[in-house]
Amino acid sequence: MRNEIETDMAIEGRPRRQRFLLALGALGVVFGDIGTSPLYAMRETARAVLGQVPHQVAVMGAVSLIFWSLTLVVTLKYVLLIVRADNSGEGGVLALGALAHRFAGRSKRLKSAIGVFSLLGLALFYGDGMLTPAISVLSAMEGLGVANASLKPLIMPLSLIILIGLFSVQRRGTARIGRLFGPVMLVWFFVLAGLGITAILHAPQILYAFNPAYGLALFVAEPWTAFVALGSVVLAVTGCEAIYADMGHFGRSAVQWAWLLVAFPALALNYFGQAAVLLNNPAHAEDAFYALAPSWAHYPLVALAAVATVIASQAVISGVFSITHQAVQLGQLPRMEVRHTSATEAGQIYVPRVNWLLCAGVILIVLIFRSSDALAAAYGIAVTGVMAISTFLVGVVAVRQWRWNIGLAILVFGTLAVVDLAFLSSNALKIGEGGWLPLGMAAAVFVLMQTWKLGRRTHLEHIRASSLPLGLLLDRAAKASQRVAGTAVFLCVRNDVAPGALLHSMKHFQVLHERVVLVTVSVEDRPFIAQSSRLAVAALGKGFFEVTIRYGFFQTPDVPVALEGARKFGLALNPDTTTFFLGRETLVPSENPALRRWQIALYMWLASNAQSPARFFQLPPNRVVELGTQVSI
Repeated sequence: MRNEIETDMAIEGRPRRQRFLLALGALGVVFGDIGTSPLYAMRETARAVLGQVPHQVAVMGAVSLIFWSLTLVVTLKYVLLIVRADNSGEGGVLALGALAHRFAGRSKRLKSAIGVFSLLGLALFYGDGMLTPAISVLSAMEGLGVANASLKPLIMPLSLIILIGLFSVQRRGTARIGRLFGPVMLVWFFVLAGLGITAILHAPQILYAFNPAYGLALFVAEPWTAFVALGSVVLAVTGCEAIYADMGHFGRSAVQWAWLLVAFPALALNYFGQAAVLLNNPAHAEDAFYALAPSWAHYPLVALAAVATVIASQAVISGVFSITHQAVQLGQLPRMEVRHTSATEAGQIYVPRVNWLLCAGVILIVLIFRSSDALAAAYGIAVTGVMAISTFLVGVVAVRQWRWNIGLAILVFGTLAVVDLAFLSSNALKIGEGGWLPLGMAAAVFVLMQTWKLGRRTHLEHIRASSLPLGLLLDRAAKASQRVAGTAVFLCVRNDVAPGALLHSMKHFQVLHERVVLVTVSVEDRPFIAQSSRLAVAALGKGFFEVTIRYGFFQTPDVPVALEGARKFGLALNPDTTTFFLGRETLVPSENPALRRWQIALYMWLASNAQSPARFFQLPPNRVVELGTQVSI
């Protein structure tokens, strides 16, 4: 809570120009996804209701449902409520899960449920990360075929070229082009608002749909049609999770003001403008968005939409990189290479393996579905799943950390959960039409992460059971007849047993270094650990030292740099005379495995493809010695 207050005070204390720039940056990064939803959300909702109920009831009801979804789900739930549940200023499903787990108390069932839901939310987020670039870029490029049918064959090739180009430039970083995101999206939102206002002036009666009674009238007139339409209405709120996930980059206030003053009004005006067009001419249901623009502005609008969708895709891709980094740090995924692409911005990272897996997935999705219409059926279920999980996790935080009355929490978050489950249930009807895709991707990612988590736990237990307790190691060290000059650093996966590399070193070389440093790297459930709290050093006697290095899950471990801080604890390490010893483990199945055979095989494959500890902890290559050992699991 203290960090939250300090963060808000720091942001509020900045000059007005800096606060404006933060809000402008939030427009480009945070609202890129939801800001491009008008390209397809109204179109899909109109298709679901037109022809099923009287024309005016359908159009007025559809736009009323979209507006009140933006109001309740995005404005009330995310912008005003959920952003309060920050983990030291950071958001996202993993950060929220870590926060809820911290305040879950002693309830093992609750902690277990939080862990499972956090993993499931992360898995669904990966599905969203593949679908967003595909549907966004396809929907923008389909504007080419609206004015000229002969250009339709170019839609998919151009979409693929844009997407492949987008993933290809990720390794160069987005620091430079990222500065343009905010201004471009500001132009985009002003264009959305301007187009909407122009259309509303031709059918001002559409503004009566601000009354939620028109949305309810749709349910009264045709309950099943209205329920099915919710699966399309939810497309208008896709990207709301980014509001919470990217909050830490800009601060709560910047995100809230950017939404309330720019994004929300622009989106509302554009949706009402599209509805006004449909009210006058229902034939425009297929091109509701592009029908807003005069003929001379059509192709410039297509170009601007293409740029906006690239920005939306970039924001999602960066979010996937960020959440992968968090998952690796928290032990939910194997170690993998993370490159920092900016010398000044810690959040600018590139994860090569994830980038090209995403690229392959997005290309495959475009080739399978071939149009944004077909993709719309697949899109909503991943989004609504994450929304429902976030509501549950925030509910835990409200009761355990905010000390809300249990009755109030049930009333507020129970109501929000009903809305989430209504959207989720409606989208479940589309599983056969394409909803199977994000569910399949989420299931695959979930199995991967759960197998890694269980396998890692079993792995560490086998190490503990077969290793020498640290106390016995110190007794043996006292009897060692020969010690050589220098310092040896051994990385430990557990701090209660002797590292295998040290035992093998003693066995093969029959010597010990003058100083032996046992280093354990610990990743906390907080995003950042202050430098002053980074190290804990304990002298164990007989030339042995125990060092614990603590990091937050948003930070990248750098063991040599961290060890430089040990000097103030009386442990001065000279990099030129320090040798880092690592154990290179060969995993073999045990005779009585604790996991199923396929889980053992999958875990062994994941472990074999994980990044080496030397590179992950940024150890100097010319000062590392690896000793082989065999571990049964």
